Amino acid sequence: MTKRRGPVFLARRSYRLRRMRDAARLLPIAGAFLFLLPILWEPDRSASRDTATDGIYLFVIWALLVLIAALMAPGLGTGEEPESGAHGDEEAPH
Repeated sequence: MTKRRGPVFLARRSYRLRRMRDAARLLPIAGAFLFLLPILWEPDRSASRDTATDGIYLFVIWALLVLIAALMAPGLGTGEEPESGAHGDEEAPH
């Protein structure tokens, strides 16, 4: 007889926590891409680069990254943390 297996899907809380951590890991990569994006812009009908709009753009992107990280931070510290003895590097008290 075959054993009946449990559900393949993860618990909703665990799944959301993992996706939140994945998003937190991708945030610096997205930020680096957005910071480098002005390099690809072409100057507006002038030979020199307009640094004022680039500076405003970089400040807005920086502020948005800080805001997104601040909104994500409270949810990252909760959830299933590995037990202290799970990796075998700490001994249980006697």
